[in-house]
Amino acid sequence: MAKKRILSGVQSSGTLHLGNYFGMMRPSIQMQEDDNNECFYFIANFHALTQLPEPALLRERTFNVALDFLACGINPEKTVFFRQSDVNEVQELSWILSCLTPMGLLERCHSYKDKLAHGQEANHGLFAYPVLMAADILLYDSNAVPVGKDQKQHLEVTRDIAIRFNNRYGETLVVPEPMIAEEVAVIPGLDGQKMSKSYNNAIEIFGEGKPIRKKFMSIVTDSTPMEAPKTPDTCNVFKLFKLMATPEEQEELRQRYLAGGMGYGHAKQALYEKYEEYFREARERRKELAANPQKVEDILQDGASRARKVARATLDRVRAAVGLA
Repeated sequence: MAKKRILSGVQSSGTLHLGNYFGMMRPSIQMQEDDNNECFYFIANFHALTQLPEPALLRERTFNVALDFLACGINPEKTVFFRQSDVNEVQELSWILSCLTPMGLLERCHSYKDKLAHGQEANHGLFAYPVLMAADILLYDSNAVPVGKDQKQHLEVTRDIAIRFNNRYGETLVVPEPMIAEEVAVIPGLDGQKMSKSYNNAIEIFGEGKPIRKKFMSIVTDSTPMEAPKTPDTCNVFKLFKLMATPEEQEELRQRYLAGGMGYGHAKQALYEKYEEYFREARERRKELAANPQKVEDILQDGASRARKVARATLDRVRAAVGLA
């Protein structure tokens, strides 16, 4: 039986946070352990250019994302792990797909409008982001793409583009299916909105010391007094705690909420302690990797070499289909 090829990527646009980890990284790490899966995971540094970062900062962020993924458990022997910019075939495919993507399809994408609403300057890269994302997915004959609810529309755009291409040029591209884990589809940030670097409400995976504890203690809660019972399922502190805790630990904290006599500060402290415990081993692995940057670079280069073999075959089919070969 053919393996299911799964593709996912994360932007190198800043420090990775709990939303990245529970929404994309942890499921990706779990999927690589299934022998029926063939996983391709990449660092989307082309996408990060939409924010026009300083060159040195982009390089630093890209390296840090690699550290974070490897520390958290990505296994390069089981997974093709690479930098987006090391496989330039994605740019050629992106241009070809752009030529048959209707403007109206992109104008309807809510992510572009949302980023503008939060103050990001409009540029063509930001507007055409879904086409490059489609190229990322289609270039590797991906069967399935893990996405959060906020990215589901972009995958629908990818499917639409692939179907349009196949209808015009014949069956050339694999049409991917979404994989959405509903229970972790949206991770709440400090203010209760979706956790995002863009909203300045994120909790870093590898934060340390007083600054990260201060973030936990600043999570927005309601004004229920300490002595009163509280509703755990509507509390953002409890929602985050559930992601890291065992069922027994969840139930213990739930009963403390319902019984009253516990302030939200106590719940935040319990969450902070669970966070420290949950990422302790990964934090040590990250320090070891950071001390050996050449090892990280070798892993990325090997992943890019393996990814390019698949990318070249797909692009050859596409070029032949549209008349470029």
